[in-house]
Amino acid sequence: MTFVKPTSKIARLTFRASWNSWCMSLIAARNTRGLGIIAYQFSRLGLFAATVVCVCLLGLRQPAANAAQRGSVGPGLVQEFPATLVEVKQALDELLEDDTIHGTYIYEKERTLTGAKAVPSTPLFEQWKGEGSVYYKVRTDAIAPRHFLETGDQGTIAVRYVVTSVNENRTRLRIDAVFVENARRTVHPSDGTVEASEFKVFQERLQAIQLDEQEALDAKRRRDSIDLARHTLALQHEDESTRLAAAESSNQDLEQRVHSLRQELERRVKAPGADLKAAPFRSAANVTSVSAYTDVVIVIVTPRWYGIETPDGQRGWLPMDQLETLP
Repeated sequence: MTFVKPTSKIARLTFRASWNSWCMSLIAARNTRGLGIIAYQFSRLGLFAATVVCVCLLGLRQPAANAAQRGSVGPGLVQEFPATLVEVKQALDELLEDDTIHGTYIYEKERTLTGAKAVPSTPLFEQWKGEGSVYYKVRTDAIAPRHFLETGDQGTIAVRYVVTSVNENRTRLRIDAVFVENARRTVHPSDGTVEASEFKVFQERLQAIQLDEQEALDAKRRRDSIDLARHTLALQHEDESTRLAAAESSNQDLEQRVHSLRQELERRVKAPGADLKAAPFRSAANVTSVSAYTDVVIVIVTPRWYGIETPDGQRGWLPMDQLETLP
């Protein structure tokens, strides 16, 4: 009979003690010519072999269990992107408050898992010892949620977000997701779908915030440009009035100067009319339609566009080729 040598230390010690005991019993039986005893010892050999097999399996099971525990948390998702820390935290606050764990579900007919809430901490993750600020979102009483490895019980989903400032205009975000069973406390890492889905929603909200900020900045710049042009024109008006008063011009000269000034500051829309643009390029959005032969005031001059104001107070941009000087 051939025996497989056990690999673990506990199994080897158990095998050696049992084997020595059996051999000594067999020798003693032979010396006393006890054939019945010898037969009994061989019957014990079958039980002994089964015992050795069980011990070997137990010895092999312990490293496997330890390996599963060491790999209980997946690699997560780490992304670095151009955004300030304030913008990232604003987008993350919206994500934490949206009541949803993205990228997983319980029922096939309802592939959205709501009922999540933001929490300041959770024991489902080890305490974070690295740099950055840590945020958590959990969803309790989830039954075998999808996209967590080997789930089949009820437990809690936890998502961790770690925000780190790289520099003034760049930020790093790490996302990890796990499912922990209520009964056995077994940790099931995500297959990556939850982290990727959470980051996708976060990125959409971050882009919306950055777009709003850029639009507000552009609007302020336009207002500043218009105010500066108006101030410059006002100074020009004042200077012109002073010069006219000092020269004591005749009424005809004054009318001529006013007419000249109108030709400089005003234009007339050519037929058949034009669309007033929100920015100085043809693909910009239309503010309103301006009828033909409408007199408009020029407030900004660029090489190809005029920033104008209509008689009813509408402001926008018109190409130079759609305007003509006053007669």
